[in-house]
Amino acid sequence: MTIARPPSVPDPKRWWILALCGLGQLMIVLDLAVVNIALPKAQIALDFSNDDRQWIVTAYALAFGSLLLLGGRLSDRIGRKRTFMIGMTGFALASAVGGAAQNFFMLAGARAVQGVFAALLSPATLSLLTTTFSEPRERGRAFGIFSGIAGSGSAVGLLLGGALTSYLSWRWCLYVNDVIAVVGLIGAAVLLPRTESDKRVRINDPGIIFAVAGLVSLVFGFSEAALDGWGAATTVGPLAAAVVLLVTFVAIERRVAHPILPFEVVLNRNRGASYLTILLLAIGMFGVFLFLVYYLEEIAGYSAVRAGLAFIPLTVSVVIGSVLTNTRLLPRFGPKWLVSVAAVVGCVGMLYFAQISLTTSYWSGILPPQLIFGVALGAMFGVCFNMATAGTSPGTAGVASALVTTGQQVGGSIGTSLLNTIATSAAATYLAAHASAAYLAAHASTIMTTHVWRSAQVHSYGVAFYIAAGFIFVAGLGAAIIYPAGKRPAAVSERVVAHAA
Repeated sequence: MTIARPPSVPDPKRWWILALCGLGQLMIVLDLAVVNIALPKAQIALDFSNDDRQWIVTAYALAFGSLLLLGGRLSDRIGRKRTFMIGMTGFALASAVGGAAQNFFMLAGARAVQGVFAALLSPATLSLLTTTFSEPRERGRAFGIFSGIAGSGSAVGLLLGGALTSYLSWRWCLYVNDVIAVVGLIGAAVLLPRTESDKRVRINDPGIIFAVAGLVSLVFGFSEAALDGWGAATTVGPLAAAVVLLVTFVAIERRVAHPILPFEVVLNRNRGASYLTILLLAIGMFGVFLFLVYYLEEIAGYSAVRAGLAFIPLTVSVVIGSVLTNTRLLPRFGPKWLVSVAAVVGCVGMLYFAQISLTTSYWSGILPPQLIFGVALGAMFGVCFNMATAGTSPGTAGVASALVTTGQQVGGSIGTSLLNTIATSAAATYLAAHASAAYLAAHASTIMTTHVWRSAQVHSYGVAFYIAAGFIFVAGLGAAIIYPAGKRPAAVSERVVAHAA
């Protein structure tokens, strides 16, 4: 039997639960950036190739991205508290194994298992927040803080990863999850009320197989595109298979009695617009985190720690933008124009980034666009996280939350592969136009230190920033078209809120 509380009676521990949810989300988003920082030293310590190195990232992405929908539905079925604790425990154990890895296969396997449990933890975390906060004003504040954590986690991960790798060991980039998990599990045991499984939610949908296979193919295809190019068989084949599998999944979902993805979740205009915006925003935002790191470390000569510190203004502005938007602006203006205007501001910040050169000063060319883009990113994430889960019942909160993370994960995979490919092509074109074949051959062993190579890299980063700005603009255009007009967001479901377990 579910322990229920009328929406008019807030949980007295709700702000502590918000802190717990933020901790769970932070562990997931930190891990993505922290491990990337640790990879070069892990590669040296465990003696694996560059091709193998990509699998440390891909193994996690495949498991995480493909199992999110199932993880969200399991959260609805067996309860959010139970799913949260299972996910956090499994993630911590996998992190401990990865930190103690003695070879490539041990590390890659641990990363894959991390992805499996992250697919449980992530939707449980967001759906816990959804079912805990139902009063609109408090919900706005809670989602502002939560989405600020989600939007700035990568920047925090760069700083933490750089510090851990420089002053301790690359292994602590994985062990740090165990420290977080201990705090999280104690908090969950104390704060989250116990409830029984919701047997009304059934997981007997044959579409699960097609959903998992389709998402695996999709994420794998985009990962291969970053390595082998868009025309390679290893890219085209998986992406074509993903289209077939996911179309089949949709066809099955329309006919089964208990779909893993109830279509009313997606077809609601507020939620549908939010999922699309998150997908496109995730593609574009990687233009900042990926290429700005390259610029700071490879061109400006920053250490990993200094590069992480350079991202602090972005982190702060994301949190400010998210909290301010959800608490002050969303109730007054609604999501339609708020997300659209924020997208335009985000484009301005991204276009500012695109003006970088070999001599750009941090204070005049990096800091201002960080502040501009950070506020816009926080505003868009804040509104979309809120609206993507607003109005859901306890039986669909998990799968609605899973779709948010699926959009981020798939968007991140597209952004990484697409922008990398575009930047590589732009750099090659620049080199061909500014250096003769004889010059390139003569400097082959030292090309990375030449002025023309550095200029080519900076040019390629600028091109990537322009493309990223385009994706953010399209996100804003989609929001203007799809979100319904109105000053007030759709009300949170007035059904009895089941406090997650």
